[in-house]
Parts: sequence; structure tokens; C-alpha cells
Amino acid sequence: MATVSHVTIRKRVAFLFLIISVIMMGLIGRLLYLQFYKSVWLSENAVDQRIREIPVEAKRGIIYDRNGRELAVSVSTESVYAIPAEIRNPEETAAKLAAILALDETKLTNILKKRQAFTWIKRKIEPEIGHQVQMLNLPGIGLTQENRRYYPYDNLAAHVLGFNGIDSQGLDGVEMTFDSYLKGRSGSIVIEYDARGREIPNASHRFSPPIDGHNIYLTLDLVIQQIVERELDRVMKETQAKAVTIIAIDPRDGGILALANRPDYNPNKFSEFSPKLWRNIAVSNVYEPGSTFKIVTTSAVMSEHIVKADEKFFDPGEVEVQGRRIHCWKHGGHGSQTFAEVVQNSCNVGFVNVGLRLGRESFYRYIDAFGLGQHTNIDLPGEAKGITIDRAKATPINIATMSIGQSIAVTPIQLVTAAAAVANDGKLLRPQIVREVKDKSGQVIRAFQPDVVRQVLDPSTTKQVKEILESVVSQGSGRNAYIEGFKIAGKTGTAQKVGAGGYLPDKYVASFVGFAPADDPQVAMLVVIDEPVGLYYGGQIAAPVFGAVMKDVLQYLKVNPQLSANSQTGTEQAHVLVPSVINLSVPEAMKELQQAGLIPRIEETGDRIADQIPKPGSRIPSGGGVLLYTMTPRYSTGEVTVPDLTGRTLREASDSLAELGLAIKPVGTNGQAIKQDPLAGSKVLSGTSITIYFE
Repeated sequence: MATVSHVTIRKRVAFLFLIISVIMMGLIGRLLYLQFYKSVWLSENAVDQRIREIPVEAKRGIIYDRNGRELAVSVSTESVYAIPAEIRNPEETAAKLAAILALDETKLTNILKKRQAFTWIKRKIEPEIGHQVQMLNLPGIGLTQENRRYYPYDNLAAHVLGFNGIDSQGLDGVEMTFDSYLKGRSGSIVIEYDARGREIPNASHRFSPPIDGHNIYLTLDLVIQQIVERELDRVMKETQAKAVTIIAIDPRDGGILALANRPDYNPNKFSEFSPKLWRNIAVSNVYEPGSTFKIVTTSAVMSEHIVKADEKFFDPGEVEVQGRRIHCWKHGGHGSQTFAEVVQNSCNVGFVNVGLRLGRESFYRYIDAFGLGQHTNIDLPGEAKGITIDRAKATPINIATMSIGQSIAVTPIQLVTAAAAVANDGKLLRPQIVREVKDKSGQVIRAFQPDVVRQVLDPSTTKQVKEILESVVSQGSGRNAYIEGFKIAGKTGTAQKVGAGGYLPDKYVASFVGFAPADDPQVAMLVVIDEPVGLYYGGQIAAPVFGAVMKDVLQYLKVNPQLSANSQTGTEQAHVLVPSVINLSVPEAMKELQQAGLIPRIEETGDRIADQIPKPGSRIPSGGGVLLYTMTPRYSTGEVTVPDLTGRTLREASDSLAELGLAIKPVGTNGQAIKQDPLAGSKVLSGTSITIYFE
């Protein structure tokens, strides 16, 4: 009996030992699993519980014009973040934050309950909102400094500058193409906490400073850009066009002096505008150039010695090619004329004849040489290549129509670059938008030198072409581009738009391309007016715009007029500071501008000035025009806080309100402001009139 009992005990001990062994093996297996397979995950979670890393955004580089004037800067702003592990009551915290930040409370609660070390709540908020969040003093909720992009001139050069996203990443324009230089490198603040989420006082906290982005200096000139955009606004108003583009380029180095489109948008509020308005039509849209393309045809036939300037042609009004009749724009034709007169008169029949003489292979060689149908490689996104007929499939009728600027589509930047090549003694340069990149200390990181693509024409040929194009303005279809005292070379263009089924009735593109001075070109420029209402000939509506812009640009660049022998030598024209006339009455504004040596142009009908172009503080040549708007303020809608104007003079009050986009309605004009309506601190919409009582 004792033996049985002893055996039973041994069995039980063995079974217990087996169980203990199994448990030990399981524990060892679990330990190995955690040690070798889950170690990284456990380490990361331990760090997440112990370490809080708060990002510190780098300051984005500044974008300047060629003379160092700021076009895009970064300003500090607050962003709200959360550390969920430190939040004691996610529901209560979400309710308080949602009320201030205008967020969905349920979604915010779910975010705050997630197991994560750090999360953004709302970024780049207004200062007063940030102050309200700070006053709540909520556990696990903090504020950190970030940077918001600000464009001080609003819409100016919007299609060149582009805009940024919420993470300060470039999304369009130079902001996008040079993002790697501008963005810098973010830093961080690392803080160590204990198991209860309390900051450890003597822990090894670490601050990794951000590295700010580099500064970009554009080839743009702020004043020339303002001159161009002033004329764009006027043209849009007068012609009711669908779109307008002006590009000005320095033919000597390929630097873009100004590039602007209408319609446009405000990059400070880009999300409030249709994405269609973000499109830079100067580089992204193609169109049939019409007669402005005849500069290419003229250059090709002169270079190949197909024709001489004094060779005689006869234009009966039409010419037949492969059974199709091509008509001259002038009913009945131009009759007998030299080739120089063919260009002056923009005679289609004459150009068809010389184009057919040139032949397919030679014609295409020059199309390729001028860079048509190819990217110019300008440093702006979304550039189109243009459209050309496949060389192998081109027929004589194709050559004939291409000779007059049909059956080929170009971008505005391609055409002005081609014209600049003629101006630059036949050297085709890559158009450039950036001059140099500098770091914060002013050290040049990258400099852009003139980039010669190829020699398209012989200098002797370009001399003849320049003379012929100068006669277009002095004697031919481009007379409206003439500027007193200067030799202007250029070519008009009027192209009927192509649509489904052929050319569209009553839809035209009017244009003018040229350069000045003709014998020493310093500026080449293209004006394109898409679908104007009423007059649509390039010589009637595009040439005057070219002349108005070029006159002010040459004066600004201090290019001396080429005076005739009978003229007296004049003095260099001075530049004046554009005064602020916003909120002044129309007579007062006109008087002040005239006293400053400027010419006011009034838009709309109203009692007081709502806006002006160029903006106050700009410097433009004496005698330049200032566009004044009266009825419709050109400010974006949105609430503005009314300032306290007590004790200010009429002019001081006017300037203060003008900066905020508000109008003034004075009661009395002498003395100081004693009362105002609405009261200081009130919220009103931009453009609201503030009644001020003076005594």
C-alpha cells in the first residue's frame, strides 16, 4: 500500500514538473518573442510615452524682385497641437476647442482619443484665436510657431510667384519650381516626461533648430510688373476680353522683366479662387499667332536669301494653293508692293508666295531653330510645347497657311522668345525668371547666367529684319505702337480662333509683338488679347497697349529718346513717388496726381477713389499714368476691424482706412476727427464707408 502511495506521489511530482516546464518554456518563448521580434515596437512605444517631439517649422526663404524688393515673405503664426496621452478628458477638451476653432466636435474627440504621441488640431490660425486657445490652459493642448506665406502686393505677379500649401510646400509658380531652395529644413523640440505625463525637470531636453530656406532673386522688376498690370486692367475693362497676357523680356540675357495674365487671383487667398484662374496662360496655353508669326517667316526668307527687301510683288487679293483660295485681309488686295511693304501691310498673299519659295524643309528648320513646338524650359510649371504639323505630312497648303501664322499653335512665351532672338542679333536665349539664389548671409548659392540655346540668324540678317519691322511701326499696320522719339520694331497680329468644325465666327485673338529701341533693343514684349468685344484687329487694340507700356518702361529704364536732328537735347526724365489718393474725392485725387507729374485715368463713376494702380509708394516715370477706380473697391470680401480714428486729420484717417480696404465719408474737412460711425472695434465688410466727423 505504501508502494502504491509512493508511486502516486512520484507521478504527481512528475506531472507538476511537466506543467512547470511547459510554463517556463512558454515564458522563455514569450521573452524571446518580445526581445527579438517586438523589441522595435516596444522601444517606439516606450519613446512615445516618454518623449514628446514638437516640430519647429523652418522659415521659408524670401522672394525678391531683381532690385531686392520683397514679393513673397513668411510671417509668424500660431498652430494648435495635441498630445493625447496628456489629455484627461477628451470629450470636454474637444468641446472647448471646437467652439473656438470652428471644428466638428465629434471628429475632434476621436482624434484626441487616438493613441499617438503628437497630432495637429488646427494650423496657422489668427492671433486672436491663438490667444483664446492659450487662455483655456487645457492639459495636452499647446501652441507652436509656424510660418504663413504672405504676398504684400496681393495679385501682383501671381502667376509667376504661385502659392504655398498648409505645410509651406510650393504648389505653383516659382514657389513650386524652386521649392527645394526656399523650404529650408524643419527643426524640433524634444521633451522627456515621466509615466504620469509630467515633464522631467532635469531630463536631457533637446532642441534641433530649423534651417531657414534660401532667398530667391527674380529677373522681374516690380515697377515694370506694375506698369504691365495697370495696362492689363485697363485693357480688360475697355475690350471686355476673355483674357489678356503681356510678357516683357530683356533680349540681351533672356530675363523676364514682367509677366502677367488677366484674369488672375490673389495667392494670399488662392483657395477662394477657381483653379482655372491659377493657370499661367502665358506658358500653358497655345494659340494660333496669326500675323505676329510673320516675324519668323520674314527672318527665314531673308536668311535664306529667298527675297530682297526691295523685290516687287503683286497682290490681287487672293492666291490659290492646292485648290484652296487664301485671301488677303484687304479686300481687292494691295496691288504692286515691295517685300518690305508686304511686311508693313501684313499682306497674306505676299507671305504665302515667299513661304512656298522657302519650301518645307527650310521652313521647318527655322521653326525648330526658333524653338517653336518645343519647351523653352522656363523655370515655371505647366509649360506647353505648342502644336506643329508633322514635317513628313506637311503639304504645300500647310506651308502656305503656316507662312501667315495659321496651322501652327504657339505659347506666348515661345513667341516673345523668338522675337527676342531677332532683337538679340539672332541668338536664341532660354527665358529665365530667376537671377540668383542666396543664403541668409547673402552668399550666392546659385547664379543664373544667360543661357544661349543656339544662333538662329546671322547678325547681318537680323539687321535687315529689324529695319523692316521698324518700318511696320513707322509706316505700316503697327503705327499705333509708335512712341515719339524712339524707333520701335514690331508686328501686329489678328487670328481667328479655331474650334470644333473649323474657325469660329466673331472670336479673335489680337496681338502685337515687338522690341525697342529697334537699333539697340533692350526690351522685347508681347501683348495678347483673347476674344475682345468690338474691335479685334491687333493694330487697333494690341498695338496701343504695347506703345503705352513700352513708353513707361523705357522711361523707367532711363533709355534716352533717339531725338531727331532738329530736336533739342532733353534732360533725363525723373521718377516720382506715386502718392496715395485712395479715399480722396475724384477732384482732389486728380489734382494731387497732376501736381506729382502723373496722369490720372478714371475708371467707373463715383465720388471717391476706391483703389489705384500703381499702388501708393511705387516709383514710376514722371508723366506716367495712374489708373483710378471709384465705384467698385478692388478688395476681397471679408470682415475688417474698424480702427479708432479719433484725433486724426482727414488725410491721416483716409490713409488708415485705405490700408484696411475701407472707404471714408467725411462730415466736415477741417480739424481733427471727434466721432465715427461705426465705432472703433466694430466688424465691417471690406469696402464699407466709415462716417467720420471732423471739428
